[in-house]
Amino acid sequence: MNKILLTTILYLVINQISVNAQLLYSPKREFRGVWIATVVNIDWPSKSTLTSTQQKEELIHILNKHQEQGLNAVFFQVRPAADAFYAKGTEPWSMWLTGTQGKAPEPFYDPLDFAIQECHKRGMELHAWFNPYRATFDSQFSKLHKNHITNLKPEWFITYAGKKIFNPGLPDVREYITQVIMNVVKNYDVDGIHFDDYFYPYAIKGQTIDDTDAYIAYHHGIKNVADWRRDNVDQLIKMVSDSIKHHKKYVKFGISPFGIWKNKKQDPEGSETNGGDSYYGLFADSRKWVKEGWVDYINPQIYWAFSTMAAPYNKLVDWWSNNAYGKHLYIGQGAYRLSDNKDIGWRNPTQMPSQIVYNRLNNRVQGSVYFSSKSLNTNLKGISDTLKSNYYQYQALPPPMLWLDSVSPSRPENLLAVQTNKSVLLSWKLPPKAKDGESAYGFVVYRFEDNEPLDIDKAAAIKKVFYGAITSWEDQQVVKGKKYTYVVTALDRLKNESEHAIPVTVSIK
Repeated sequence: MNKILLTTILYLVINQISVNAQLLYSPKREFRGVWIATVVNIDWPSKSTLTSTQQKEELIHILNKHQEQGLNAVFFQVRPAADAFYAKGTEPWSMWLTGTQGKAPEPFYDPLDFAIQECHKRGMELHAWFNPYRATFDSQFSKLHKNHITNLKPEWFITYAGKKIFNPGLPDVREYITQVIMNVVKNYDVDGIHFDDYFYPYAIKGQTIDDTDAYIAYHHGIKNVADWRRDNVDQLIKMVSDSIKHHKKYVKFGISPFGIWKNKKQDPEGSETNGGDSYYGLFADSRKWVKEGWVDYINPQIYWAFSTMAAPYNKLVDWWSNNAYGKHLYIGQGAYRLSDNKDIGWRNPTQMPSQIVYNRLNNRVQGSVYFSSKSLNTNLKGISDTLKSNYYQYQALPPPMLWLDSVSPSRPENLLAVQTNKSVLLSWKLPPKAKDGESAYGFVVYRFEDNEPLDIDKAAAIKKVFYGAITSWEDQQVVKGKKYTYVVTALDRLKNESEHAIPVTVSIK
């Protein structure tokens, strides 16, 4: 029996044990994200012909499902192809929002503002997801708006496989992309900025990247074109990182690269894999971005099974956990692969649960992000039920980023509890500013039953998480004859948590 198969069996066994023992443990701190893809209407909106009201209702339904699944972060695709799902920018409205590029929603609303508000009500972070270099998704250039950047600055673009991409070697391109992103950072209450795996294009036989003129003009002494291309991407990543932190130090910046940096046969420091790679294939030195501290989290797309010979799941999780350099590591989970019945690894409904358990066994892995929303919400192989009932049964807070902020907020004051007819109404006062001058950004409500120790490290005690200056909450899940003790804590922008307020106890009559 080969080593990979043995490893798979071992973790399937661990998984079964963990299910019986309520999943190994229920961490209070764990990043649980999902990609909501807007490009070609993958996840939202389901059709570009929906009305504004229908779009809002559909997004609320999606977010409600993810809240039930226990997720606490959304990667919302706001710029799939040099277009926009938001109003406060310079690029035209996306065709996948309204059917015609440049056409605003009618009646007007701002999808990004709306998504942020709805996520924050549910205790979810929203990371604005950008595709930095993709300018078109197909070759139908006649459908592009007259003010699309490919029409305004045609000299900035390369055509590859019939699609237009920004030329990463041009300084003006880097400046432009950074400014597009900074429009969102400055004008929206986002929790993070996110890039996926598209940098230089995935290679297609017979296609070449036409960037010779840019190389001649801007090589800056770099003698190898491949090294120059990697340097171009590095410069963009650093520029975006520096710009974000200059304007809003609390906004997280993270990237989700292709799952393999380099294979060991290419570099002794690479992973024990034999697949495509980001370093040579996409000119994306993803490990360097973490090592240099340009990103706050790395989210490699490890969309393979334990039994995948060329790229075993466990080998890649181990490799990335050894190359995270103290930054957060969230594993990109291929939930869409659960529909793949040709692959023996994905035919097994315990594949994804086993991966979650494997992640939790590694203390350098802080969580998961699932591709994509529709795969979870259509409950492929019961994954939604599994998350709701088992692995994410209790809410979790995103882990803090102490290199960005290690000062906890002050605790809420004057916590009061009043029993109404069938509920308990809690209220409290906003806490004073913390030592670093920051105000509270959100709150966590905990409830403990009679004789239960008051332990805010216990995830099962969390009853509500929300972001915003809300100072009341109604507990409608109370039982007559029981006694409950409540406490509330404050959160800052980076999810540092305060001490809890003075407890209040209520006996339900």
